[in-house]
Amino acid sequence: MVIRYLSRPSSFRTAALALGALVLLSSPAAATEAPAEPAPPRPVPAYSSALLDRPGTQVRLGPGAPAAPAGVSALAWVVADAHTGEVLGARNAHRRLPPASTLKSLFALATLPRLDADTRHVVAQHELDRVGEGSSMVGVAEGRAYRVADLWRGVFLSSGNDAVHVLAGLNGGLRKTVQEMRAKARELGARDTHVVSPDGYDADGQVSSAYDLAVFGRAGLADPEFARYCSTRVAQFPAGGWSYPIQNTNRLLTGADGVTAYPGLLGVKNGYTSHAGSTLISAAQRGGRTLVVTVMNPQTGGGRAVYEEARSLLDWGFAAAGKVQPVGSLVPPEESRPAPSPAHAGGQTDLAVQPGDSEWPAVLLVAAGSAVILAGCVMAVRRRRATVARRRDARRVIE
Repeated sequence: MVIRYLSRPSSFRTAALALGALVLLSSPAAATEAPAEPAPPRPVPAYSSALLDRPGTQVRLGPGAPAAPAGVSALAWVVADAHTGEVLGARNAHRRLPPASTLKSLFALATLPRLDADTRHVVAQHELDRVGEGSSMVGVAEGRAYRVADLWRGVFLSSGNDAVHVLAGLNGGLRKTVQEMRAKARELGARDTHVVSPDGYDADGQVSSAYDLAVFGRAGLADPEFARYCSTRVAQFPAGGWSYPIQNTNRLLTGADGVTAYPGLLGVKNGYTSHAGSTLISAAQRGGRTLVVTVMNPQTGGGRAVYEEARSLLDWGFAAAGKVQPVGSLVPPEESRPAPSPAHAGGQTDLAVQPGDSEWPAVLLVAAGSAVILAGCVMAVRRRRATVARRRDARRVIE
């Protein structure tokens, strides 16, 4: 395994390999060397299934911490620190529910890096054929040319399912996009999510959870392109020779329709279907801290409830931060993350020479080999002296 750390062939490295082989094959010290100390255990992840997997509200209040807001009627919610991933409080965090258009956040995470924002595309009718009846639309039309960036604004601001389907087509089709979304969810540790349609439109078996939506929101904020789109309030959408304004449907961001905008809101994604009810991923920043809040299907309060309940959870999170013990983490345990695929491109194996690797392993190997050889020489000299002394003593006895 030493070979992988040596970069360019040289007489120095050849000497290192020769000394290493000599040490391993001939040194008696190597055969009797004490076993190495075991590696220290890895830190235990903050995620605790004993808490987050439990039904009901999970909060660990410390001294001076405010109680979780009692008026939140949502079937599930999560409040988490976007920087650390620590979950400050949750209710039914892993309950699987239909996500509606908040699933578009996962669509963006999986697809944004694969499409050039400046690419222009003329829309064909077949790309719009499978848009669900009653879907939210931004107004994509057959035969018109759009930049990919225009389509993404249609997704984030107008929640346009028509824009999603065109982008999915550019990405290789609906089936491929769904598979990539599923893979992305697994990569992020979002185990409650099952994707059937990339736009979040109601479909049998399509579910997510408040925990997974918080994972998607946190991951999206770490992507500058995602963060820019999700925080845009108003944009112009092309329509042939002219354009028209589109406004973000996230009322907590824009302050529209009687909902007061939340100070420091960074956006993310809202959704609604008759089956899912109202759903929302929101993020806000205050005093150097960024929180992610997810709300799924409030049971009272009408169309504004999802925003007002998110508001109260954000207020609580900022007041409680530093005063509550986390009940879990949005960062998955190490053992649950998919293993990285081995880098065997071009027939390269783990033993292949890697350009640019450090010189220090070779230096240390030479030093270690030299030390062992020197020790062996010292031992041999001492043994020779002892043998000579014994023979001299024996001759004196005979005389």
